[in-house]
Amino acid sequence: MPNTSRKPVSKKEKIRIFTLGGQDEDGKNMICVEIDQEIYIIEAGIKFPDPKDSLGIEFIIQDFTYLEENKDRVVGVFITHGHDDVMSALPYLLNVVPTTVYTSPLAAKEIQKKIRRMKIKNCRVTTVKRQETRKVGSHKVVFYPITHAYPGTFGLAISTKQGYIVYSGEFIEDYDDLDLAYCGDLATLSKLGTEGVFLLMQESKGADRSGHTSPNHRLAPHFAEVLQHNEKKRIFVSVYLQSVYRLQEIIETCIAFNRKMLFYTPESKRLLQSLTNIGYEVDEKYILDEKHFDNKMKNVVVIISQQGPSLFKTINNIANNEVDHIDFTHDDIICIASPVVPGAEKDYSSMENDICKEGGEIVNLASKIVSMHPSIEDLKMMLFMLRPKYYIPVKGQYRLLYANAKLATDMGYNPNHILILDNGQVAQFENGKLVSCRQEFELKDTLIDGKENWDMAGVVLKDREILSTDGVLILAIGIDAKTKKVINGPDVQTRGLIYLKDADYITKDVAKIMEDTIEEDVSKKKYDNMETRGRIRDKVSRYLYKQTAKRPMILPVIMEINRNKA
Repeated sequence: MPNTSRKPVSKKEKIRIFTLGGQDEDGKNMICVEIDQEIYIIEAGIKFPDPKDSLGIEFIIQDFTYLEENKDRVVGVFITHGHDDVMSALPYLLNVVPTTVYTSPLAAKEIQKKIRRMKIKNCRVTTVKRQETRKVGSHKVVFYPITHAYPGTFGLAISTKQGYIVYSGEFIEDYDDLDLAYCGDLATLSKLGTEGVFLLMQESKGADRSGHTSPNHRLAPHFAEVLQHNEKKRIFVSVYLQSVYRLQEIIETCIAFNRKMLFYTPESKRLLQSLTNIGYEVDEKYILDEKHFDNKMKNVVVIISQQGPSLFKTINNIANNEVDHIDFTHDDIICIASPVVPGAEKDYSSMENDICKEGGEIVNLASKIVSMHPSIEDLKMMLFMLRPKYYIPVKGQYRLLYANAKLATDMGYNPNHILILDNGQVAQFENGKLVSCRQEFELKDTLIDGKENWDMAGVVLKDREILSTDGVLILAIGIDAKTKKVINGPDVQTRGLIYLKDADYITKDVAKIMEDTIEEDVSKKKYDNMETRGRIRDKVSRYLYKQTAKRPMILPVIMEINRNKA
């Protein structure tokens, strides 16, 4: 039940809570807590686009307009762990909102790499201990350890006059895992609940899953079974680069079965070094150097670790024998220990199909385990210990946000104190009470293609869509720079529009449209290279739509040649 034994609020204090991503979507997580004039940012993640709609876009980040306009009020960014959906938009944010980043040691190393790569300045990355209290801005921030798939993950509580604002982080309850990098701390949570929690935000990705997540998250027992039954076979295992808990499970299981490990990708080798830097070391006798690798070796586990869809592409290349050093055979076994994330479905399907063609065996371990996100009983436990006055489900599709809200009502929480917010919707609290949810920022996704978001308005994407569906037509002609008489051409080229052998009359017609338009403009003394090309484009577009019912991209080129020039 909610905590009702609270001291009256002695002074007015305005609190605003809103998200710039993560609500009713997978990824792009960002929560903003505004206390009077100070803004605290929690998470800064990316989202991978749907392959059908991506059109070359690598990933999507938040609209930072509000934060950029109020950058002097931002006191810090809190990155609870090192996964893409909470961390990888950070360099883009810091580029426009320079501030201090608070995170765990391993995540700090990954963030610093990203910042150096993008040459971001005027920001500072600060590591925090898992049981630490700091003053950030005008408020005390309590960092408390939780168990997740990344070492050093924490939740946090920001003190206010109305009580703590708590973000649970991505967590599970695992009482058997005693590793200090992963174990949680119920004592701190209990203390926060006793001192008074005004508002709790909890993630929703497992809110429709009954029971506790643990022990169903553990990969090791299933992977051990594979090794036990395939002593004479070479094993390939896939794991996402940022699923450090899974990687460590694989390493420990290989050591238990006396199997040597080949870390295939450069990224996995760098991660292993980063783990060494924070105290996790692997006996070198179990690590096989690539130059000592022989395809005849069977007592070896090849660990393939990358991020996102590229992981399945790499496995596909191995299965098709398109890589150096490794010859894939029908005796090899590929263990999939990485669930198919949104955006990777097509690559996974292609990989699975090609492995079957090569005669290899696939063991899908990911289907036997659940993700390390809180299930219903985990969420209820956190609610029971913290007893917040207000509750905001965050992170997940709307059905999961709703399921998270429902479990709170089932525990006796007042539905009027449970808020499901849209991205950009602002919940405002004053003097210990919710006063408004009416304000809403107008947000636009920022699409990242390569190193920069060259096109935020979608023009580039529209061009790509046209090229992919209706093709392109290019018209080129040479005219005398002085007289504007045609010297050569027109030359017409098409790609993805029509089969020219069956429709050569179309190329003749569009060539004539081009010539006639130039002659008409010259005769009426209104010829201008750019404007004339625009008129050609309009006329050809109308003609092609009548003939083909398509609207291809049309690129007219008029080359003005000075024939008198020596």
